[in-house]
Amino acid sequence: MSQRLSLALEPGTLALPESGVIAVFNPTAAQDLSVLPKDRVLIVQPFRPDHDHFAGQGYDCHAALPQGTRAAASVVFIPRAKPLARALVAEAAAVTDGAVLIDGAKTDGIDSILKELKKRAAPSAAISKAHGKIFWIEGAELSDWLAQPAQADGFATAPGVFSADGIDPASRLLADSLPPKLGRRVADLGAGWGYLASEVLKREGPETLHLVEASHTALDCAMLNVQDPRAQFHWADARSWKAAEPLDTVVMNPPFHTGRAAEPSLGQAFIEAAARGLTGAGHLWLVANRHLPYEEALQARFAAVEEAAGDNRFKVLHASRPRKTRR
Repeated sequence: MSQRLSLALEPGTLALPESGVIAVFNPTAAQDLSVLPKDRVLIVQPFRPDHDHFAGQGYDCHAALPQGTRAAASVVFIPRAKPLARALVAEAAAVTDGAVLIDGAKTDGIDSILKELKKRAAPSAAISKAHGKIFWIEGAELSDWLAQPAQADGFATAPGVFSADGIDPASRLLADSLPPKLGRRVADLGAGWGYLASEVLKREGPETLHLVEASHTALDCAMLNVQDPRAQFHWADARSWKAAEPLDTVVMNPPFHTGRAAEPSLGQAFIEAAARGLTGAGHLWLVANRHLPYEEALQARFAAVEEAAGDNRFKVLHASRPRKTRR
């Protein structure tokens, strides 16, 4: 929250160094960084929509911290995933010569992070505002918090990626429901760390499989998990990505929230993207939580829609023959 950052940098509180890089980890489009000197800010944001938001404002943006970077000060906006929050704080502490400011909402676990750091890093007094807190540490040794290579069910994963602890049951249901033959050109929209793509490549037909994923961290994992020459990897927002050639089949387990509340419009945007990218005879295979209202969006964009499989939690929807939209 930009209000907390502004309060922390008020005269008489914390003074930023007059020179040197200010590294900012994990800012979202909701954050206003105008209180920081823009020409010295280096943003680390692997999530493509947020990365592109700040890049569009002229910030120096990277999916990962460039090797050899040293920062005079850093700001970390913590995510909800605690292992990732700890890893970001540790990474910032390792490369920063001055203060590391740590900001987060109570619902994202800022109190837990502060409590842990009180045992080992002598944090400043916290500034509370807008249901969250900001504080800072300096000179902390937190190497045991750094992200480590991880595996789940034999696949490489990483802190903070979707279903980091194992194969998502909805994706498994979709994989088990796919037909034995798929078209030549296939895309997995929101491919995550690559489980569904690995299953698609076991089917007959695919000559090219596009893995489209907004999280650079997840895509790095997918590159380890899907080492097949037919796979092409795209760090992109699936809602706006477009293949060079029309697709025969799209598979997806689309996200349905960015915060805590469900946002069906996200999945609906994925459906729209799939319909735009498919051939006139193309197929979409989609899995979703049973309560999500995707059928209307599918029926508006496809000539045929059916529930192909499901259980009490999830449904697999098959749509075919996308309708042409009027221009």
